[in-house]
Amino acid sequence: MTAIMRIVNHKTNMMQATRETSAVAGTAGQRARQKQDSLSRILDASAARLRVDGPQGGAIAQVMQDAGLTHGAFYSHFASKDELAIAAFRHALAGNRQRWIGKVVDRSWGERMARLARGYLNRSHRDVRADSCAFSALATDAARMPAGFREAYEQELRKSLNAMGGSALDEPSEHETYDEAIAVLALLVGGLLLARAVKSETFSSRILKVCRTAAARMGIAA
Repeated sequence: MTAIMRIVNHKTNMMQATRETSAVAGTAGQRARQKQDSLSRILDASAARLRVDGPQGGAIAQVMQDAGLTHGAFYSHFASKDELAIAAFRHALAGNRQRWIGKVVDRSWGERMARLARGYLNRSHRDVRADSCAFSALATDAARMPAGFREAYEQELRKSLNAMGGSALDEPSEHETYDEAIAVLALLVGGLLLARAVKSETFSSRILKVCRTAAARMGIAA
């Protein structure tokens, strides 16, 4: 079983365990659950494949195989591969955003940035690409993607910048540390890209450490 299939099955099992405690009665409810389950499996598989292989690697047939579903089930949810790519990109960030940024309550800006740097710039995040940050996984590809995908990339980027400052994800106005959030996030994404690109493990770990320290210092200085 591939790493992607393990991620899909793990998330599906968690969702099913939750639903067993609050089952919806009736055939209509069961059909709705089955459709939602298949959608979740497709999004989990596509989000993982997108981060591992890039936008051109997630062929519909491969995604459906990873999801454990038939090819025909795809068109019950999406009209095209491009539509799936956008949905999977948003799904990946929605699932991981809070994991890195954490909760704002009782944390200063500097504490949040130090926590974010530790959680983001480490060897585990560098190596486990299937469950990694979609911003870094697709940073070099997004510029060549269709306008709809780039628009989604910008929207999700702004949501993360809002979350870094403690604002609601869809808040239209910028918080007081918005520029600092841009700088920190650019350092995190760029640092992870460089750490993945070099051959030397020693140098890669050094890049992670240096950028982690710099991001934490930026949080203190703001």
